Amino acid sequence: MSDTPATTFGGRRAIPPNNSNAAEVDLPTEDLQGLVPRGVSLKDYLNVTAVHLFKERWDSNKIDHHTDKYDNNKLIVRRGQTFYIQIDFNRPYDPRKDLFRVEYVIGRYPQENKGTYIPVPVVTELQSGKWGAKVIMNEDRSVRLSVQSSPECIVGKFRMYVAVWTPYGILRTQRDPETDTYILFNPWCEEDAVYLDDEKEREEYVLNDIGVIFHGDFNDIKSRSWSYGQFEDGILDACLYVMDKAEMDLSGRGNPIKVSRVGSAMVNAKDDEGVLVGSWDNVYAYGIPPSAWTGSVDILLEYRSSETPVRYGQCWVFAGVFNTFLRCLGIPARVITNYFSAHDNDANLQMDIFLEEDGSVSSKLTKDSVWNYHCWNEAWMTRPDLPVGFGGWQAVDSTPQENSDGMYRCGPASVQAVKHGHVCFQFDAPFVFAEVNSDLVYITAKKDGTHVVENVDATHIGKLIVTKEIGGDGMQDITDTYKFQEGQEEERLALETALMYGAKKTLNTEGVVKSRSDVDMNFDVENAVLGKDFRVTITFQNNSSNLYTILAYLSGNITFYTGVSKKEFKTESFEVTLDPLSLEKKEVLIRAGEYMSYLLEQGLLHFFVTARINETRVVLAKQKSIVLTIPKVTIKVRGTAMVGSDMVVTVEFTNPLKETLKNVWLHLEGPGVMRPKRKMFREIRPNATVQWEEVCQPWVSGHRKLIASMTSDSLRHVYGELDLQIRRRPTV
Repeated sequence: MSDTPATTFGGRRAIPPNNSNAAEVDLPTEDLQGLVPRGVSLKDYLNVTAVHLFKERWDSNKIDHHTDKYDNNKLIVRRGQTFYIQIDFNRPYDPRKDLFRVEYVIGRYPQENKGTYIPVPVVTELQSGKWGAKVIMNEDRSVRLSVQSSPECIVGKFRMYVAVWTPYGILRTQRDPETDTYILFNPWCEEDAVYLDDEKEREEYVLNDIGVIFHGDFNDIKSRSWSYGQFEDGILDACLYVMDKAEMDLSGRGNPIKVSRVGSAMVNAKDDEGVLVGSWDNVYAYGIPPSAWTGSVDILLEYRSSETPVRYGQCWVFAGVFNTFLRCLGIPARVITNYFSAHDNDANLQMDIFLEEDGSVSSKLTKDSVWNYHCWNEAWMTRPDLPVGFGGWQAVDSTPQENSDGMYRCGPASVQAVKHGHVCFQFDAPFVFAEVNSDLVYITAKKDGTHVVENVDATHIGKLIVTKEIGGDGMQDITDTYKFQEGQEEERLALETALMYGAKKTLNTEGVVKSRSDVDMNFDVENAVLGKDFRVTITFQNNSSNLYTILAYLSGNITFYTGVSKKEFKTESFEVTLDPLSLEKKEVLIRAGEYMSYLLEQGLLHFFVTARINETRVVLAKQKSIVLTIPKVTIKVRGTAMVGSDMVVTVEFTNPLKETLKNVWLHLEGPGVMRPKRKMFREIRPNATVQWEEVCQPWVSGHRKLIASMTSDSLRHVYGELDLQIRRRPTV
């Protein structure tokens, strides 16, 4: 069933690649064998007069297939599950002499053996796992069919035809966009590769269109809501376009392993003109700062309409958009946050931090970075390409960090394989293993060129791995799905397994145990509010009967959340004399003027304290990041919170700083309540308040959220949200 292309393609490929869902060719309405004899009218045979797809939101097709939330007037079904269609003929259908079938076609060069041309036979009984159509009603001139699709069917937008057999060939309905049918992955179908057996998990990981993404610091965890908006108008087509842009062969689009791997490459724009341009340099003049986005809808719709990458994203934005892509197509997915995430360039399971002899960090020698947090995704699927036991959650990451098979992508890597150190299994398991399981190694670079390992911290990396809890906005700790507890025999075995499979340590740090010092050092940072002074308190505890003198060094840095230092804004050296069995505290004042002019995207300050005990030459080192407390945007509503009723939304923001904010953008959206909107204010003076009102009419009932953000030249990462309960419209 393919048209013959004008170009001759030599070699093994007889036809051009079929890699666009949008490209199409019409099947002939008359597929006749030879000439029709004189006097024979094809109109005397069975002719189709109408096709009904029962595609309204309230029809059983959409409700049974859990697709009633899609803001789309086409039929959307999930594979491996029956749905209903009705065909009206020009006369009553007689099964003894009339023969017809339904056909589904996708792409430009449909072939039955590739799954891009699907003839659906009318059968007496449907067979599990196979395409088929069973007549469940034959009245007057109408036939109602129960159609069952294959649970391995291609996922995408199909064109539908009805073909009737005559002695002289086939009569086929004309191409009708109204009968186009979307077929999605089906987590409700046991035979589908993405089958998830828990109803609450399906509700959360497939049907929930609002999520929570965790960020901040391990010691100061922050959260923000994110509108995935996978059911919003145009998003399903935008997700199919992403695969078209990747020139992904249609025949591979039924395999969630391939779809998630292509998605991880395409959500970032590196090397393939994908969805989002990443930027970590705090310069966003040609686009929207990553912190200003409130959800995925604007990003995907802009990408679809402009057909060029959208600016800008960072890890949580990539993860939010990728989550939308996966859930929209029917693959269960969730956003993961890993606190103290290693970016290990060579997967050697080591983060090397080089110190100068005075205890300060050597920026010249220290190349590895530890992200305060990093977001990626997990997608749920079977892994028939791996040994039994490695299916389930798979880590997939669309943030462009490292090259994988020639493209910036990562995964799907079996989380179970990562936990047990089986890093030999595709895809990119060594990289994910290193993100959660590397050692932090402190090395002093001596002036004579030698390196001395001072300390090995095996517990810092992958300190906490979390996702949103099911059915609520709280945090679920899933660290134990990625790693065994530090010190357990299984944890040591997993590391040895990873090393056996080729993840090599460059330094042998086994047995490097820091001799217990007589002096303990720690430090605390008081709650730091943006634009205010605060204090860092360093505590020294002498546990011995000796007197010690200490030379200490504090460094305060503005850092990206990726752990890369942008600017050292504070340095202070001081000496401490410790009497036997005594405790000494040293306070360092951090003035607002010292850090405000250097602030970056997320208001993150990193402090590094090193101290040398003069008498023993022992070096003590501690580091901490803190997230500045930032003001919020407030959202209020008035009016009736009901589907179809007018509701007034007010967004309000007060400038808490002593400086005027310039080029202020407010962003607002709420899936099912209002489309994404934005408004600009040229400036907001100190302590001044701005208000913005919008009228909306919710179209989805139940628990909903409004999400707002504020961004300006000198202040970002300001959010606000409001929970709503939208009532159904009463039936008259």
